Amino acid sequence: MRSTIVVCLCLAAVCEIYAQQPGIAITTGAPRAGADDLSKVVRSPVTVPKFASAPTIDGKLDDEVWRSAAVLRDLIQTSPGDHLPASQRTEVLIAYDPSNFYIAFKCWDDKDKIRSSVVQRDRVYGEDNVQFWLDTFNDQRRAYTFAVNPLGIQQDGVETESQGTDYNVDVVFESKGVIEDWGWSVEIKIPFKSLRYAAGKDKFWGFNAARSISRGNPEFDSWVPLPRGVPGYLNKLGKLTGMNEIKGERTLEVIPTVTLKQTGTRTSLTHFSNPPVKADFGFTAKYSITPNITLDAAYNPDFADTEADAPVVEANQRFPIFFSEKRPFFLEGVDIFNTAIQAVYTRRIENPDVAFKLSGKVGKTSFGILGAVDDPLFNPPEKKAYAGVFRLKRDIGKESSIGFLGTSYSYPQKNSHLGGFDGRWKINKSASLSGQFLTSVSTDYFKDEMDRYSYGIGKGAAYDVSFSYRSRHYSLGASSEGVTGRFRAALGFTRQTDTMSNFAYFNFNPDPTPKKLIVYRYAGANCSRQNTFSNRIQGWGCGVNGSLEFKGNTSIGGGFSFGPNVIYEDEFGARRSADSPGAFFGEPTRRVFGYGPYTYIYKRFNKRFSINGDYSTGFNRLDYDFGAGRDYPRVSPAALKFGPGAPLDPGAARSQYFGAGFSLKPTDKFSLGASYSRSSLRRNDTRLLTYESNYFSASSTYQFTRFVNLKARLYYETLSDRITGQYVFAWTPSVGKALYVGYNNTMGYKGYAFNEPQTGFLQFNRTFFVKMSYLFRRNF
Repeated sequence: MRSTIVVCLCLAAVCEIYAQQPGIAITTGAPRAGADDLSKVVRSPVTVPKFASAPTIDGKLDDEVWRSAAVLRDLIQTSPGDHLPASQRTEVLIAYDPSNFYIAFKCWDDKDKIRSSVVQRDRVYGEDNVQFWLDTFNDQRRAYTFAVNPLGIQQDGVETESQGTDYNVDVVFESKGVIEDWGWSVEIKIPFKSLRYAAGKDKFWGFNAARSISRGNPEFDSWVPLPRGVPGYLNKLGKLTGMNEIKGERTLEVIPTVTLKQTGTRTSLTHFSNPPVKADFGFTAKYSITPNITLDAAYNPDFADTEADAPVVEANQRFPIFFSEKRPFFLEGVDIFNTAIQAVYTRRIENPDVAFKLSGKVGKTSFGILGAVDDPLFNPPEKKAYAGVFRLKRDIGKESSIGFLGTSYSYPQKNSHLGGFDGRWKINKSASLSGQFLTSVSTDYFKDEMDRYSYGIGKGAAYDVSFSYRSRHYSLGASSEGVTGRFRAALGFTRQTDTMSNFAYFNFNPDPTPKKLIVYRYAGANCSRQNTFSNRIQGWGCGVNGSLEFKGNTSIGGGFSFGPNVIYEDEFGARRSADSPGAFFGEPTRRVFGYGPYTYIYKRFNKRFSINGDYSTGFNRLDYDFGAGRDYPRVSPAALKFGPGAPLDPGAARSQYFGAGFSLKPTDKFSLGASYSRSSLRRNDTRLLTYESNYFSASSTYQFTRFVNLKARLYYETLSDRITGQYVFAWTPSVGKALYVGYNNTMGYKGYAFNEPQTGFLQFNRTFFVKMSYLFRRNF
């Protein structure tokens, strides 16, 4: 009883102090728990008041209307401290009017210690910022996430439970920030027409607000507790209610895009082709049928010339290499199509003429429909491909779900249709079980029992099942996944067929100790086994790993792995028989027992400078005997004895990798970074290099204003002897409104061109482009 009286008196004193702050209304959040157990604070739902008039979004919070906003206080430090009082005072103000959601932050701090600079959109997490989440369907599965730094620069995305955050999503909203003698503040206005949401009387939105303080070991302060040992984030959000007078509008957005481009290509050692400038027109359109259902359409969606793929080392690779999607139309809303098995990989739609998406959520059911007419880059004349995806997902209970996914791809002599179900079962607050099963029917070339390829119909299946458990100090889990030999996902990404693997892990993560030298500690172990569906072993492996994070933003870590790897000649070609030699020289099966360590280090000295480095080596790794171009022909015993046309002779080799880089910000507007890596593989039997690759990259950005920047990127990879440059000037005043002027080029240096060695630089291709887009918005 006595402690209750003391707490009440303290709360009354705090309210009295806040009441004396000018310009801030006395609006309470939830009661604050004792400082000894802030992880058990319970935040009551916040009723969002309606503004009588709109404030001016200038970051200053001096409009009289802000006095009527709801005010949230007492943020809790959840990192590095485990639910300790925040080191700095923060207030969050929330309100709405029929067309907009308003939120503002007052962040008290020492002005000289605030870390903030003029950066690109979606790059604010490296310095001080405020963040908030809006789960606009209150389903604990998906939420908009927003962040703003002290200068008002924006970062936004969509966070999907168990999938992470996609920052490729851009939401149209307004923000401004100012730095004052007492600290800093920001004001934010989000039009409801920029969101998908469920609204009406007694509707709730999930919500949390947070602040990041970047100096030292970065501090994260959250309005809701984030107790360790309880998996998930969106299931911990607080609630907003009271927004009963949102003006329902149907919104049409159209973004036309015009690209002027000239691409020159070298056609011989002495001739470089320079075709005339080509104009390319396209557009995307979005129509909000209801606040929770949206129709998207695109004609000739752009190819994202402003950001090309970085080069990768392709030597000694058995399987396809994954490249991320970059085209805006396919990125938006892609989370609804993401599943454990990557059956939807939109880069398979190479050159679409037209495309559309219908997506939304009605009650507990989410859905998405994607269709496209594609003109593949290397296609027979006048032949089109037709792609379609259908996704349906039903929420069950608070955090469980069941879903269906179907895809169809039709193209001359190559058709693929697949479908199947997936689900997630939240067993209790610490454990969950998820799974997916797909079947496919395809027309393609398949390998038969006699190792012959013939064209026909193939049926296959793929599955993925996983279990996870997490407590305060440890987590463990197990998974099993497999793909049969004739499974085809023409719209997906499949790394390997006729394989199944089982995986288990255990991780130990003690409580952080923010006042000691070592702030965070982590240790883990894992094991896996891989085999074919006929139970032919392909390998197994085990590993241990750990990391330490010290005061002063320094991290080190490493690990050790070991286990056998087995390959068979019928995976690379024909199986040998009485009258056929087979694909391998010598034994038809190759087995190695590999092992090796890896380590890394990261150090951030201050907001201006950081470095990183990592090293790994592997003993008895497999060289598949593919060779790596003219500089590194095959070096197996068979190739050395019988020449480059000899059958494959895979064998054990030692791999090494070293990488290092730095990031430097000489001024608040200028940043640059550089990295170097070296990877190599050396055969054990012949002691010769299979390949060696040195990779250099450098990038720099000058941010003239919030909306104007100049970027330059340069890549050089010695294995291919290619130098790639990307230089782009960008003016992006808001989402959808942009002007890009750029130049991309690829050169060779002392390599080979048209079967001739080169002594110096030789340009292979270059592209000049100007890309313009503008957002038109109309409400109905």
